[in-house]
Amino acid sequence: MPSTRSDVVAVAVTYGPDEAALPDVLERAAAQVGRLVVLDNDSPETDGSHWSDRIRIPEGVEVVRLASNVGLGAAYNRAARIARDFGARFVLLLDQDSRLDEGCVDLLLRHHDLRAERGPVGAVGPTFVDERSGERAPFVRFGFPLNRKVDAPAGGDVDADFLISSGSLIPLAAIDAAGGFDEGLFIDSVDMEWCFRAKAAGLQLVGVADARMLHAIGDELVRLPGGATMFVHSPLRLYMMTRNRVALWRRPGTPGVWTAQDVPRMAFKLARMTAFAAPRGRNARAMLRGALDGWRGRQGPPPSAARR
Repeated sequence: MPSTRSDVVAVAVTYGPDEAALPDVLERAAAQVGRLVVLDNDSPETDGSHWSDRIRIPEGVEVVRLASNVGLGAAYNRAARIARDFGARFVLLLDQDSRLDEGCVDLLLRHHDLRAERGPVGAVGPTFVDERSGERAPFVRFGFPLNRKVDAPAGGDVDADFLISSGSLIPLAAIDAAGGFDEGLFIDSVDMEWCFRAKAAGLQLVGVADARMLHAIGDELVRLPGGATMFVHSPLRLYMMTRNRVALWRRPGTPGVWTAQDVPRMAFKLARMTAFAAPRGRNARAMLRGALDGWRGRQGPPPSAARR
């Protein structure tokens, strides 16, 4: 039997979402799946009310408010449990700013079924397009000295070594095989680390050309001299990104080829963030502290000092 929308529970994880954009995110997702649940990571209230009291929630969509911000890894594990409780075969993970094109989930399901004829599937992901720049992100195969960027052919799909979590359609059987998401990473590289384990477990990661999703990369888009662009993150996110990447370098399950290309990549990122992105000093301190904490194996939410 072919997989259908009714086999899918989508879970959108939110924290202080853009209230003007979120209704469209939810409408698009709710129309394509059997059920949609919003898992809110303890968003702060504004003027005494929660964002869910101020926006239009599509009919049938449930909002679950967590008592604390548990991070993405724990939220994704909760999402898988929610999908199981509803008797689903798949969980579709979504960020609060990810807008699915019409028919996206149907395409992901179709390519899952085609790939499942070859062997077990870990995740199927859409092509995502940055909504500010219009840039279409390729899929990635790890390599040295640089990763190989691969575009799926129109109507087709490609093998990938990494899929971003948002928009990923994951069979619950894949989570049984690879294990749950790493809650200690808290936010950044949670999807990367899970993909390492999925591949090690012999699961396919599949990128689909015609399944499209609009997604914002970074907090800001900066234009560099010569016309190039750079996605910029806050010092807090730079701390977490650096901490978790360095932590992954030290783990025995991390592919050596990925570490070999990521070490110089992170050094290059540090140089660019301190040269072209304000606040330069805070960016540099955040990344350097992140590197030190990652080397020490620090886990969990960022320390309060990294927020300043």
